[in-house]
Amino acid sequence: MKAIELIKSLERFNKPFYSIADLEKVTGLSKDSLYVTIKRLVDRGILERIGKGIYRLFTAKPSIEKIAASLYIPNYLSFESALLRYGILNLVPYSLTFATTRKTKRLTVEGRDIEFRQIKKELFWGFEMQDGIYVAKPEKAFLDLVYLASRGIASLDLDEIDTKKLSMTTVKEFSKRFPIYAQKYLDKIISS
Repeated sequence: MKAIELIKSLERFNKPFYSIADLEKVTGLSKDSLYVTIKRLVDRGILERIGKGIYRLFTAKPSIEKIAASLYIPNYLSFESALLRYGILNLVPYSLTFATTRKTKRLTVEGRDIEFRQIKKELFWGFEMQDGIYVAKPEKAFLDLVYLASRGIASLDLDEIDTKKLSMTTVKEFSKRFPIYAQKYLDKIISS
């Protein structure tokens, strides 16, 4: 398959990235031949390696959030990353953080650490589509972080969070759907 044919075939998939399995289907090559072809395409600049076994066309420049959101489904951007997006968190987090109902997982894509943090299925709500990915509403992202902090899984530095940008009415309403221990933790931190 010529490079131009491959590019056209991949563009029809309209994905932000391609796995080895995707490339195998498109090219019809055996695994051994495929790895040689991928190396050549990367060397020629036609494909870019963005993570282990993950490639994108040189013509595609999707955001790191969009790529990450496609890697481990279901998920939504939450915790520190969503709070930063809304201007509520003052520090830039080291990792891009997503909530998922699946097992917690860490990946590196384009040199950026991506963390998918597990939450209970009952807590998988409170998000909306923004820029092609699901993003937690500000109050839900805050409560997701409170939830993990109440379990000792995450840290919560209120000096770095501008809680004035949150609707405390919405926070209190949303918190009713969280476990009692998370509600008590929330009461403790907002009353101090």
